[in-house]
Amino acid sequence: MPVTPHMETHFTATQTVRDIVIGMADGLTVPFALAAGLAGTVSAANVIVVAGLAEIAAGSIAMGLGGYLAARTDRDHYAAERERELRETEEMPQQERAEVTKLFRDYGLTAEQAKPVVQAITANRGRWVDFMMRFELDLQPPDARGAPRSGLTIAASYVAGGLIPLFPYMLLADARQALQFSVAVTLLALFVFGAVKAIFTEINPLRGGVQTTLIGGVAATVAFTIARLIS
Repeated sequence: MPVTPHMETHFTATQTVRDIVIGMADGLTVPFALAAGLAGTVSAANVIVVAGLAEIAAGSIAMGLGGYLAARTDRDHYAAERERELRETEEMPQQERAEVTKLFRDYGLTAEQAKPVVQAITANRGRWVDFMMRFELDLQPPDARGAPRSGLTIAASYVAGGLIPLFPYMLLADARQALQFSVAVTLLALFVFGAVKAIFTEINPLRGGVQTTLIGGVAATVAFTIARLIS
């Protein structure tokens, strides 16, 4: 009888999704909370727009730079660890072979079963080091262009998310009236964003949407309440 081929589909753009989540989550919640807080003290929407745009500019730069530096740090760390493994396989090959054997023993293989596999892996220096980087240190080779792309992705996502809660203040002159529309639009955006994020991370979309909405809503409520108390 015909056999249906087994097709595996795995999502591989985890780094890009992570950067979008980082930027969009902060972009939606921080300007939202700032605008809600200011709406408790000022009545002119244009003041909130100016303050919000300034925050978005500063926040996107800070977040993008942070993402860039984090990716650069990961790349430098990988390079340093790989150099160390290269040196160790040259200066102490027996100990390194023993480490490879132990890794296979941890997976349930006997010493005799692991021996030919260890010999095959350690016969090639590059393959040997790659194996140690992946299975001993749990490090993946970083994308050479990952740092600038990560920084730009986070910054752009922050700007996109931050403009959503500010949009009603750009259309309406009264800050209190704009706040009502901003709350509705932003909470909806938070829910959609949380649901989409949940799909990529394979959790319940409704649960993800509700969690993200609650976090953004609490942030805005706290900022608004503090501003009202101060005023």
